[in-house]
Amino acid sequence: MYRFLNPKNVVVIGGGVWGKSIVFQLKKINFSGQIFAVHPSEDDFCGCETYRNISDLPRPIDAAFVGVNRIATVDIISQLSKADCGGAVCFASGYSEAVTELEDGHELQEALIEAAGRMPILGPNCYGIINYFDNFCLWPDQHGGQNVDNGVAIITQSSNIMINLTMQKRGLPIGFAVTVGNQAQLGLAELAMNIVEDTRVTALGLYVEGLGSIRNFEKLVSLCERLGKGIVIIKIGKSEHAQLSAVSHTASLAGSDKGASALMKRLGVARVSSLSEFIETLKIFHCHGRLSGSSVASVSCSGGEASLIADLSYGEGVLFPKLTKEQNNNLKNVLGGKVALANPLDYHTYIWGDASKMAKTFISIMRDKNIDIGIIIVDFPRSDLCDPGAWNCVIEAAVLTKETIKKPIALMSTLSENIEESLAKDLMRKNLIPLCGMNEGLAAIVAASTQRTDSDISINPVLLPNNNQSSSLLTEAYSKSLLSEIGIDTPRNIIVQNRDLLDNLPFDFPVVIKVLGLSHKTESRGVRLDIKNTEELKVAFDDMGYSEYLIEEMIGDALIELLVGIINDPAHGFIFTLAAGGTLTEILSDSVSLVMPFTRNEFNEALKDLKIGKVIDGYRGSKAISMEQLIQNIFKLQEFVVRNSGELSELEINPFLVTASRAVAVDALIKM
Repeated sequence: MYRFLNPKNVVVIGGGVWGKSIVFQLKKINFSGQIFAVHPSEDDFCGCETYRNISDLPRPIDAAFVGVNRIATVDIISQLSKADCGGAVCFASGYSEAVTELEDGHELQEALIEAAGRMPILGPNCYGIINYFDNFCLWPDQHGGQNVDNGVAIITQSSNIMINLTMQKRGLPIGFAVTVGNQAQLGLAELAMNIVEDTRVTALGLYVEGLGSIRNFEKLVSLCERLGKGIVIIKIGKSEHAQLSAVSHTASLAGSDKGASALMKRLGVARVSSLSEFIETLKIFHCHGRLSGSSVASVSCSGGEASLIADLSYGEGVLFPKLTKEQNNNLKNVLGGKVALANPLDYHTYIWGDASKMAKTFISIMRDKNIDIGIIIVDFPRSDLCDPGAWNCVIEAAVLTKETIKKPIALMSTLSENIEESLAKDLMRKNLIPLCGMNEGLAAIVAASTQRTDSDISINPVLLPNNNQSSSLLTEAYSKSLLSEIGIDTPRNIIVQNRDLLDNLPFDFPVVIKVLGLSHKTESRGVRLDIKNTEELKVAFDDMGYSEYLIEEMIGDALIELLVGIINDPAHGFIFTLAAGGTLTEILSDSVSLVMPFTRNEFNEALKDLKIGKVIDGYRGSKAISMEQLIQNIFKLQEFVVRNSGELSELEINPFLVTASRAVAVDALIKM
């Protein structure tokens, strides 16, 4: 582990409120090491041994907080590196994260990286480190955590988000809280790999704008899997790629956010959308680890709560398996004939207060092999105004259930505030999972059951993006010729500039005439379909009024129209998108994205996720599509992308018409 994460001594460089706050927070957290200060004029900086220069310090420093301006920071970092410092927090902002405001941002950041050399630095533009295991922090502000023996590690790019997370009152034990700022030198994945190897760390939470190195992130995921530690991520920020690319639908369908989701799904990393879901997922990982699935048995003493959890779970990936005959019999033996048996179960209040019977009820429904986690819905009275003693029976029954069935058991409140912090901590000591809030808890269960979609990461790594800054749009005719060369089925076609050539087409009617050079032909009236003879074709040629056309055979009897698109997402690799195609693309918003290269199994699962997927096997008596032809064409496309990944920017086929015997790329755009 990096020296600066658990140092024996630290130095604070920079005065003012922030530097003095560092010393205050070190003393408040009961840091047992030495604290030095470097200051140009003060002789006694907050009671620390104070020196004028870094070179005057009595011994090599393990960790430094650099709180001077952005220009001076570069020189200070250089001096610390030469003095064999273990690592530094760069507090100043105004580097590459501020290039729109400061022209020298990139240049200054490059100088900072060079000055650091082999010394690791956090930031710039970050608060730093809190190590609650060892009572250490380089943190210039308040924070809400406390010493723990084991707990989760959280890494964020945002310092203020980290402050908020340390202030949570949901019982989550935080061991490391580290901010990385703009990741000038030390990336999030590299830092995390050092931290998760600490045996006291139970799980990892990441709040990020940019992942940095995809390869290092893959290594981090593999390491956490080997160590049995779950990862949950909040990924924010939209890439410019999706906004800047106006050539096709693909960029808007598979922009950075969809790309991030596809990458996390591919790697089996839990992704959530809110800090509340983030905390609750980390609690599941801390208390139990990754869930084997999201099949739930839920019990409560209220029909309202049973109905609420069923409604909130609808369409969200939580499954409530129907009760088996054995479950029904066991429940009836405990509850009698007055209780309607179902999952979710309202067991009424007949047995309330009898912990033994309550446990038998919980065990009867949760023991089944198809159940991945048991949920006991319970909101505890507020301790300042009420007596919560009557609710102890629930906890006692939950403990007995956990001891008997050896499965994860969660006590879930409908409202997040109805499990107080002290109670949440006590439940965790009893090997129970306190989930604060029904919405958050259900989202956490789905996230914690995220599984990697296919093969080992090292065997099938993500296809890395290229960093090309410019690209050119190929004509539709040339795009189709490239696709045809690799075996993609395309319509027979001819480029026509002279009206006289219309009399001798090399293929039969009906045909389609398209204007060459238009991206969205339908909106510009640049395409005419189902032209049945030469006379109609000449009328269209004259009426459209352009100089160059692509005339091609009309593909009839299509059973389904698909959009197949690929973009080079700089943050997440090559993203493949499958969607409802043709004019329905924007109306249906029916799409799914995969990170390339993908396997046949991943592609088949993606097809099932589409709303129009019902058409694939035949719908209401219609023919089934030519599935094998579609798959062959898709994987030929993937081979093309792999071979041309250094130059390809974007590829879209829309529509990709699939008939009972063919899968034809009717319209194609390629940017290289």
